Amino acid sequence: MKNPLKNDKRQKAKGKSFYFLLFTCAVISVVGCNGVLQTTSGRSGADLIDDLVPEATRIIQEGLADDDPQIRPKAIEIVATTKRIILMPAVQRLLTDEFVPVRFLAALAVGDIEHHLAEREVARLLKDKNENVRIAADYAMGKLGYPDRFQLLRKAITSRDKVVRANAALLLGKSGDKSALKLLYWVMRDKDSDDRVRFQAIEAIATLGDERIYPKLWTMLISAYADDRVVGIKAMGALGTAPARNALITMLGDDILEVRLAAAEQLGMLGDSIGEPEVLDVFEKNLTAGLDKEDIERVNVFTALAIGQIGTPSLTKFLPQLLKNEAKLVRIAAAKAVFQCTMKK
Repeated sequence: MKNPLKNDKRQKAKGKSFYFLLFTCAVISVVGCNGVLQTTSGRSGADLIDDLVPEATRIIQEGLADDDPQIRPKAIEIVATTKRIILMPAVQRLLTDEFVPVRFLAALAVGDIEHHLAEREVARLLKDKNENVRIAADYAMGKLGYPDRFQLLRKAITSRDKVVRANAALLLGKSGDKSALKLLYWVMRDKDSDDRVRFQAIEAIATLGDERIYPKLWTMLISAYADDRVVGIKAMGALGTAPARNALITMLGDDILEVRLAAAEQLGMLGDSIGEPEVLDVFEKNLTAGLDKEDIERVNVFTALAIGQIGTPSLTKFLPQLLKNEAKLVRIAAAKAVFQCTMKK
């Protein structure tokens, strides 16, 4: 039997900026009060998802207004990635939030959704006291169609601040500007870049579709550290080529459950439901038995995210229970899955 999780302490993914892998690195419990996830009988498939949208929307609205500064960024990320335009007025208000990650994510959301109604507020952030926020605003203004933007990003890639450097790499990847590849390869190889920066640059290169990065991604997939493999899986999904897809399929056989779930999620994003059995096994084979609370939570957030990307009825039947979980992050992850499923309809 495959070992769900190793008991030794795992090295955390080194490629994270405060935006990178927002949910992948969270710890979320999706078990019920008796430790077993319950399903909902009756309606299923598209009808079930439609019924869940109002509750998912309410959960994200609450997340955007939450007092916890760690919750608000996660809610913002969901609005941006699932294109929930109806929630953008609440995100727009967070452009003046006192916490840097919140302002950063709010600016990115404006750019990703091309929310022109927030143009004036984002322009003010070009003079924000924090450089991370300034480059997020620069990114947003570029996505809103302003010429000569992304210049702050290009300068920030050489910053001595490793968080700024990593976030600049992230945003250059999201910009869609392939002329940034030269900068990204430079920062990936620069001796002053730490692993966090290198990993982010690698994913950014993959996001821009440069197939030359494939060997680097494969190296990450065979790392001794599970979290490094997860980062590599996410980057393979961003690359999205046939070889990348095949590499993801091989990761469904990894010894670590989290890695298999991450691969299933990325394959689902690419339109392949081959990882569905790995997700079902979490419930049907009780793969979290014997794990401590933190590991159970961590495994189940990967499960929730995979459900959202695969979106088959056999998996979405678990979403109603997730939306009712007592933990905020569980409800937020489930809401994201609901929105993702509506996008696949």
